[in-house]
Amino acid sequence: MAAFGIVATAAPVDLELVLAVDVSRSIDEHEAALQRQGYVAALTDPRVIRAISQGEHQKIAICYIEWAGSHYQRVVVPWRLVTDAASAAAFVAELQQFPPLSANWTSISGAIDFSAALFGAAGHVGKRKVIDISGDGRNNHGRPVSEARAEALQKGITINGLPVINDRPNFSRPAERDLDIYYERQVIGGRDAFMVVADSFERFGEAILNKLIKEIAGLPAENLALAQPSLP
Repeated sequence: MAAFGIVATAAPVDLELVLAVDVSRSIDEHEAALQRQGYVAALTDPRVIRAISQGEHQKIAICYIEWAGSHYQRVVVPWRLVTDAASAAAFVAELQQFPPLSANWTSISGAIDFSAALFGAAGHVGKRKVIDISGDGRNNHGRPVSEARAEALQKGITINGLPVINDRPNFSRPAERDLDIYYERQVIGGRDAFMVVADSFERFGEAILNKLIKEIAGLPAENLALAQPSLP
């Protein structure tokens, strides 16, 4: 077994999870730091570790990527097995070696396409394959989200969302107060798909912790607080 739990042959896991994180220009340095801190705290939270330990295989595979426009996606931490507090801490330590970068545009479709292709290189056999997309804006670059989503769903991938309702002034975009409705209608999909809404980047950490616990546990969407906002 290599560092951080990589294995040479396919290993069964309860979940293969791509954390796809928006780093477009609409997210400033302060917000990017809050976002990254949220993931660091959530991934090492005892409640997340407990959720992993309660799975059939007591292990999950996680990959962390950043995305912006249709031509900007990067793998920050490749596939790693997370089984306990030590392996979660190792994942976070690797993540913290690479500060968030930033790029123009927001291509949710590009993030879905890039993430979906990563599952073939996971080296694991997951009971569930999930793309967890967080972001603060609509798709404004690349192909329609509906096309990327449809192709991912055909591959048995579930897409969950964490829209951030971002009201901080920013030169590149106005506030998008109905982003939760957009994510519900255009982004999430697949078996038991759900979303958790963060009403600001200051509450991102709380939202991603809540989301990861439920995502790892594989609870049905109807059991999830904040999963489905009311439509107008």
